[in-house]
Amino acid sequence: MKITFLGAAKTVTGSCYLVETDKTSFIVDCGMFQGRAEEEFPNESAFPFNVQDIDFMLLTHAHIDHSGRIPKLYKDGYKNNIYTTKATLQLCEIMLPDSGHIQEMENEWQNRKNERAGKKIIPPIYTSQDATDCLKLFEPKIYNEMFDPADDVKVRFTDAGHILGSAMIEIWITENNLVSKIVFSGDIGNKNIPIMRDPSIIEETDYLVMESTYGDRLHEKSVSSVDKFVTIVNETISKGGNVIIPSFAVGRTQEIIYEINKFDKHKAVNAKFLKTPVYVDSPLAVSATMVFRENTDCYDDEAKQYITNGDNPLDFPNLHFTESTDDSKALNEDNESKIIISASGMCDAGRIKHHLKHNLWRKDSTIIFVGFQAEGTLGRKLVDGAKQVKLFGEEITVNARIEMIEGFSGHADLDGLLSWISAFKKKPMKIYLVHGEGKTILNFSNSIKAKFNIETYIPTFGESVTVGADNVKTILNEDPQKNIEILQSKAVVNDIDAIQENFKKAINSLKADMSSAMTPQDFEKINARIKALKSTIETAI
Repeated sequence: MKITFLGAAKTVTGSCYLVETDKTSFIVDCGMFQGRAEEEFPNESAFPFNVQDIDFMLLTHAHIDHSGRIPKLYKDGYKNNIYTTKATLQLCEIMLPDSGHIQEMENEWQNRKNERAGKKIIPPIYTSQDATDCLKLFEPKIYNEMFDPADDVKVRFTDAGHILGSAMIEIWITENNLVSKIVFSGDIGNKNIPIMRDPSIIEETDYLVMESTYGDRLHEKSVSSVDKFVTIVNETISKGGNVIIPSFAVGRTQEIIYEINKFDKHKAVNAKFLKTPVYVDSPLAVSATMVFRENTDCYDDEAKQYITNGDNPLDFPNLHFTESTDDSKALNEDNESKIIISASGMCDAGRIKHHLKHNLWRKDSTIIFVGFQAEGTLGRKLVDGAKQVKLFGEEITVNARIEMIEGFSGHADLDGLLSWISAFKKKPMKIYLVHGEGKTILNFSNSIKAKFNIETYIPTFGESVTVGADNVKTILNEDPQKNIEILQSKAVVNDIDAIQENFKKAINSLKADMSSAMTPQDFEKINARIKALKSTIETAI
């Protein structure tokens, strides 16, 4: 089989892997690029493969950097099955239309600029309707159930412990009467995080495609993370400021709510923290929290015990959800100190940007980051110590306290990743490292070699490797920029082929609709279609 790495290669976003056997082609994940990666691999670019040649898709989880280009895949002609877990489907039902809405809003803003500059109007990457329509392709599977998406492919999802519904994917491929197994780790969860079960143990594989997000660092222990969080909140509230938490709407938001609820129930202290109103200001996070409440079968034992005792682990007395824009604006007009949890987690879109605009300049406020910040994002700039940032065209001075608490991360750290590998009874012959930034992924590679003496490889964007009985590696090109150019060239050819095919269909449709019994009205309709087709061709020329 051949694997081509079309995202999350030496970066942490845009996950997408094309797998080709001698009979079948499929992709694992189809995510959006974010931050600096988006500048190098634009999300609106054509896919570097013919989407109609893809037999099926496997989705590890709902986060947009893994699922966000599925509506574009659908829009470009993909109409086959997308296999994932039930909870991932339910989260995609709210996340993908929300992403489509964002594409439309950003496109409208860009086109207003284009009109003023006399430039061409461009369509959005996809619309909210495209995102809704693509959901009909999803076919949910349960954890640990073996299924056959193709004659030569068997698949099983196991719990990755990252977010609700997240999965590692075990794949068995038969070629020339020989079976090879490959595992895609997806995003591996941090042990002992709220609500989620620990990542599943997989006992054997021939090859492993593995994430490396935190492959060179250790998280704070979860207990100390909560204590640190409470201390920061108390100190901020004592000064009369606000605590702003840029949080991923799915996963981190619910975990923070859960931890606050636990603290409220078990800490018998008169802390300002317990009296501080907590606002979840993200319609998407509100909807996602409802999905979490409906999927208690995915909870760990502790969270299930809360439910058994009659307690909702995702609710407490001073928790408030804001949905309307007016309610969101009111939070910044109210002088009462508060905790605001708002998306997006990397601060590049959504209501969080408004809350940062109103609080970054305040010395009494604190911004707490609880998740990974990709290179090039506003969140990364703040974590790295930026003194000024631009929001809505205005330069904002950063006076607020900036904190990073990695113990809340949904990604396993170095020890967690190495521990997961050590649990394999039959270790992989080779590990392909993805979903990590340059220095981090290299350090993680060295750690794997030192501890397990397993060969690792760090692919670049567009690289193809052949794995199987002979374990031969083939590379498109050693130059990453050349890889991009090759794939962009392939994408252009695919687009031209698609245009040619659509042109043939249009001509055949016109001919089929013509007959000797046509009325004058029928001729008018045919002529209108011909004029529209000619206009499109002339505009392109």
